[in-house]
Amino acid sequence: MTHILLVEDDPAIAMSLKVTCKREGWQITWLDNASSVLPMLRSDAAQTLSAIILDVGLPDGDGLSLCQQIRHTPDIKALKDIPIVFLTARSDEVDRILGLEMGGDDYCAKPFSPRELVARLKAIWRREQLLSQQSSAPTNSVDNDNPSNNMTRQALTFECQSGIWHYQPLNYSLMWQEQKLELSNTERKILLTLLQAPNQVFSREQLLNAVSDYPDHRLARTIDSHIKSIRKQLAVIDEHIEVIHTHRGLGYALCPA
Repeated sequence: MTHILLVEDDPAIAMSLKVTCKREGWQITWLDNASSVLPMLRSDAAQTLSAIILDVGLPDGDGLSLCQQIRHTPDIKALKDIPIVFLTARSDEVDRILGLEMGGDDYCAKPFSPRELVARLKAIWRREQLLSQQSSAPTNSVDNDNPSNNMTRQALTFECQSGIWHYQPLNYSLMWQEQKLELSNTERKILLTLLQAPNQVFSREQLLNAVSDYPDHRLARTIDSHIKSIRKQLAVIDEHIEVIHTHRGLGYALCPA
């Protein structure tokens, strides 16, 4: 059964979401404060979680910082890739950008429709399923209009000027130079999109479309932050190789094949 952790201090919102999730046949665990989240994630019940819905403004903490803890706390590392959707009453675009940069997969701005939130969760899971499924489609077949369709559904070994890449969809593992990259879901999808067409320049909007079924193009600049984060990880492995090239005014491309 699909199991959702909801962290929300507003009982009315929580009850509305619980009713909607129940109609989907989903189990929902509701917490109304930040301090209870990490203990819950360390419990056996956390092993069945499918996603976390996380309010940004909680009475005893910051949902953005809590997301960062979930992504990086060693003893809950098994959940570092679990989808996280933010709920925010804040209209400030900076808060939404920060949420995505800190490891969130999507967000809903209050007021929102519970059905929209359910649809966003399903879209995230659909993308993850596509990544893990086997496909007979050739990896060099590129859809320039929709780069998200090019994400590989099978194990991938790719060699270019920067070195050798390996992708294993069973555990979403992406390796470069025989070193595993600790990527967020969004960062992994960006790299997989670039890997499908190393000679193609992808605009920010194309990359945003590749990582979200509900892209807010006002937030296309978040791609820059994700690219910066990816580059930092690659530099730790080899600081002398520029893997991702910036094409000013156009977007990003992987090294030439």
